Amino acid sequence: MPKIVDPTERRREVVEAVFRVVARSGVAQASLRNVAAEAGLALGSVRHYFDSHGQLLTAAAREMARRVEARLLRRRDQVRPSDDPLQVAQEVAGEFLPLDAARADETAVWLEFVIAARTEPALREVAVELHDGLRTVAGLVLQRLGVDDPVETERLAALIDGLTLGGTLHPGRLRPPTIRAVVLRHLEDLCPKDTCARRKRGC
Repeated sequence: MPKIVDPTERRREVVEAVFRVVARSGVAQASLRNVAAEAGLALGSVRHYFDSHGQLLTAAAREMARRVEARLLRRRDQVRPSDDPLQVAQEVAGEFLPLDAARADETAVWLEFVIAARTEPALREVAVELHDGLRTVAGLVLQRLGVDDPVETERLAALIDGLTLGGTLHPGRLRPPTIRAVVLRHLEDLCPKDTCARRKRGC
């Protein structure tokens, strides 16, 4: 009896193979043939789910964005009114940063996609969505601290972008403890006095 293949599972396997190829060798090497070899599949099997290189990259980029969004939603659902707003803000910002092995791999792939979007039309729309999504989250983080300022939203997003780049390109120099400390210092500097006072009192 022929094996029944779950299309969703097979697409997931292919996308995971894209992530591995891109993290290791860059977007340029994520051809249908190379991804098929990485996934242990025939080229025809990959073409059954993805018609082109651009479609394959777009699907992988959207899956990466979906995973980040899912983590953020889980974290939102865990937040309680009594939680320290600074700690919550730091943890949310950390979802975009290379603070562990999984997120380091993810940010490496994210950077590859963003750079490729400059010349790869298939990725431009996703890159814009990622850009806007980060700024939406940055704005929500600051609102939790009582800060409603579009310039500060852009500054926090730019800080996260810079730490992501530095932590990905120079992991031995910009380590997770330093990244966390930079983010916390930045948020503390923005934190209104009444919010920070409540934090110090343990309220």
